[in-house]
Amino acid sequence: MTSANPSVVTLDVQDNGVAVVRIHRPDVKNALNAQVREALAEHFRDLAKRRDVRAIVLTGGEQFFVAGADIKEFANAGAIDMYRRHTEYLWEAISRCPKPVIAAVNGFALGGGCELAMHCDLIVAGESARFAQPEVKLGLMPGAGGTQRLIRAVGKFQAMRIALTGCMVSAPEALAMGMLSEMVPDHQTLPRALELAAQIAALPPLAVEQIKEVMLAGADLPLESALVLERKAFQLLFDSKDQKEGAAAFFEKRTPHYRGE
Repeated sequence: MTSANPSVVTLDVQDNGVAVVRIHRPDVKNALNAQVREALAEHFRDLAKRRDVRAIVLTGGEQFFVAGADIKEFANAGAIDMYRRHTEYLWEAISRCPKPVIAAVNGFALGGGCELAMHCDLIVAGESARFAQPEVKLGLMPGAGGTQRLIRAVGKFQAMRIALTGCMVSAPEALAMGMLSEMVPDHQTLPRALELAAQIAALPPLAVEQIKEVMLAGADLPLESALVLERKAFQLLFDSKDQKEGAAAFFEKRTPHYRGE
């Protein structure tokens, strides 16, 4: 299955419940323009509702995940022009997707590409991948979550260094500072992301979605409030058929079959 405009974003839904979303603008190093953002939002809104999809892998090309935003679209824009675009609604389709999203990053993830990766729940990067928020070099700053997600991922001092200097961060550096889930040889990036996605897709989807929701929502709450949120979600899952199936399979020493019910 492919997107309405396969020239910019493609979609493939596999039999194991894993969907692969691929950005494909090789002529401009996968730069994000309005067309790409809208296609991504359309796919993620659709995938959020599909019961046959349990995990999503987002990837780009071998040399470029996403090289940044398409500068031609905003070089001469004014503040009101940028406001009226409301691109935050397009980004929210990814960040609010209830399914786990894994970024498979090879090559450069710069500016909006780095922000796009950070919208995902896990990041698997090839060993030659490079990350940066170079907006300051254009007289700008990250505008799609780069300052806020980065500081939450790696802490104040590394985030400040990256955002204030626009420096390039290698995959080994990114792994060491907690920006990545895993680093693998370049040729293993997508296969490893697909392997992780398949592992998650084989697990009970209601539990997986509750884990994601509670972890993200609780991260910005006081600990006691977050613990209440966790406890209520934990209790809720005891009304699911999958919980009963998991317990039965454990005692019967067989592989469980989860239906998302």
